[in-house]
Amino acid sequence: MTVDIRVIRAGQMYRYFFRETVVGDGRRPARTPLRAAQEQAGVPAGRWMGRGLAALGLAPGEEVTEAQLRNLFGERGRHPHADQIEADRLAAGDSPKKAFKAGALGRRVTVTGVDFVFRPQPTIYLLWAFGDEETRLVIEAAHERAIERVLEWIEDEVAVIRYGKDGIYRVRPPGGLVAARFRHYEARSGRPLLHDHLLLSVKGQRLDGRWGSIHTTALHENTVATSALYNELVAAEVCEELGLATEPRIVTPGRRPVMEIAGVPHELIRWTARRSDQIAACLAELEHEYVTAVDDDGELKFLPVVSERARAKMNQIAARKTRPSKRKTQPLAQLRAWWKVSAILTSKVAADVINSLLEHARAAAAAIRTRVAAVVDVALAAVDVTATVFVMNDGGHFHRRHLLAEARRHLALVLRGRRRDPGLDDQVVAAAISTHCLDITEPKTVRGLEAGYRLYTARWSLSDLPARRRPPTPAPDPDRQPPADPGEPPAHQPPGQGAGEWEIPRIPLQYERAVLAGAMVREQLRATTATAVRGRAYDVVAHQQAAMPEQLLAPEPADPEHDGQEPKTGRGEAIEAIDMTALRALRESRTDVEALDLTADRLRRLQEVATKMADDSRVRSDRAQADASAVRPDGQQAHHPQEPGPHRGPEVGH
Repeated sequence: MTVDIRVIRAGQMYRYFFRETVVGDGRRPARTPLRAAQEQAGVPAGRWMGRGLAALGLAPGEEVTEAQLRNLFGERGRHPHADQIEADRLAAGDSPKKAFKAGALGRRVTVTGVDFVFRPQPTIYLLWAFGDEETRLVIEAAHERAIERVLEWIEDEVAVIRYGKDGIYRVRPPGGLVAARFRHYEARSGRPLLHDHLLLSVKGQRLDGRWGSIHTTALHENTVATSALYNELVAAEVCEELGLATEPRIVTPGRRPVMEIAGVPHELIRWTARRSDQIAACLAELEHEYVTAVDDDGELKFLPVVSERARAKMNQIAARKTRPSKRKTQPLAQLRAWWKVSAILTSKVAADVINSLLEHARAAAAAIRTRVAAVVDVALAAVDVTATVFVMNDGGHFHRRHLLAEARRHLALVLRGRRRDPGLDDQVVAAAISTHCLDITEPKTVRGLEAGYRLYTARWSLSDLPARRRPPTPAPDPDRQPPADPGEPPAHQPPGQGAGEWEIPRIPLQYERAVLAGAMVREQLRATTATAVRGRAYDVVAHQQAAMPEQLLAPEPADPEHDGQEPKTGRGEAIEAIDMTALRALRESRTDVEALDLTADRLRRLQEVATKMADDSRVRSDRAQADASAVRPDGQQAHHPQEPGPHRGPEVGH
């Protein structure tokens, strides 16, 4: 995810945020005023955001002062101008207690806010770091507008004020929220990392004018949907303004692809990932300790496999253990010059590519636009979203927020950096709930009756897909596995292999199974539903093609002169060709074929189609070679238009 969240406590505000976060993650010198420290660090001043500023006498874009931060976040949620309010009341003759109460915003709280960290995808901030001044300003503007849109969505759809006994009453803050945004330029490793800290106050005003506290649990629950919305917005604006496109890149086999700007070399991302390499090395050591840990009786403490949840916790531990100390911040102009020189010397990417990174990305975008048509079919998107959420949630139970986050990810995958119509994500979610989801809510509290907390599962049966993950069978190679008896010393390791380089058995990832489950449900709908999908082969094929990773896309035609010719194969064969591609990906992903309802008859039919396509392709190739070798009487070689394969032509979105 590209959006992180953590709570801000009153005491923590002094210890960490005042000393480091507000000055670009550097170390603020003692007794240095806030603005002077920010100028020394080379970072801009913080700015106020949110619709709730008017009630506090602040304006959007106004500079954030240290006194305002101290009152709102460091003094248990007081008015930003509490000092002035208290002084005015004392001057008017009020008692100190009454004057202090006048500067309060409702009840005093311990958790005074949440810290959202927004950062774009690596390819975007690489273009920001290596591009010219105009490119930098475009990306920063898109980054800021995406944060504004996300904050508006949080104000309208997520944030709630609880009041009454046990928080039984909930209301959206009608006046909006208040937040302070601080810009940072680099990571702890010194590599480029454009990111903003959004300090969101928990204080909100109710309809009766009284101040209450925002329920922070709702903010945490919607972090994935928040991250998906931010990614979608910033990528769409950057691509539209700079003429770029996004592409899905498979970083870890079995996990969902990551949407990055096409044309930016992956080696540059690796150049920025020094911290990732350190975390990965430490994580391998922790995993080995985990699967070999024993208790006092010599018995294994944990399962001999690593689940996704355990791996996530160990990843957090590895990040803390390898966290370097913060560096002294530098002005942005100097940082950009250093970054470019460092990338040219150490990233193994040619200097001309780094110097003209935007042009390379535009050329890659042009190629993608000609090969992939952005097709958003709400009905088919609802199938994919429901299948993915159903498979990836334990027990197959989920809430609306899970569907919303997956719908936004799906739209970003299909649109490849194009803007979408407002509300399209909600349309996909509505179609998924009404068509493919079953409400299984058994509310025991008032919260269970709310739309955001209703519980769903899929209508169609995928009972042969296990709801819970099964441990894989370890390979019987003694040199690659932990010892069978925890009391014995470790088995012999291959030369040059450290303890952290064991191949730790892990529970299979669920995303690949979720994608294939969606493909199977679409196949069933095409075969059984006459009104919803039948007769729309073009939409189905283009939908699958648009959502396919670049590794599985058909190769570009060798001769662009014949790129627009109609294929002679029928639409049915085109659909089967897509199915065969999914089948090949299925075999490579080590997923059980039988578990996805690919029966022997269906596999035989698909194999026959594949054999026929291969034979036809061989015949066409032989005929083309024979024709190419033939010479016409006038000395010119005979030329016959090349018949496009099953993936070519406008029929499949090229």
